[in-house]
Amino acid sequence: MKTPAKILVVDDTPKNVKLLADLLTVKGYGVVTAASGREALLKSRLTPGSCAARRRDAEMSGYEVCRKYAEPGHGNSPVVMVTALDPAEERIKGLEAGADDFLTNQSIRLSYLCE
Repeated sequence: MKTPAKILVVDDTPKNVKLLADLLTVKGYGVVTAASGREALLKSRLTPGSCAARRRDAEMSGYEVCRKYAEPGHGNSPVVMVTALDPAEERIKGLEAGADDFLTNQSIRLSYLCE
């Protein structure tokens, strides 16, 4: 039996975390959740896998999480940022911060995210 890939889902809105975690679980992924950037960085050291980061966070922005995630000790797993903000302005910031991809809530397709 193959061990499912693990994905770390980060958001300070519990409903968003639950929704994405449920969708990913149904697709066969192992899911680890975090409610803040700091918690995500701690868990990323313990649980290698992709990180889906939210751009805004009460403690730390998703951009800061991406920058810190790229530092030694966090692994080199892909980071996908998901946001409701204007992609024209935010996409470049996300990619420059180290995200591998940047999706808007309106354009997100689970099948794409899970590839």
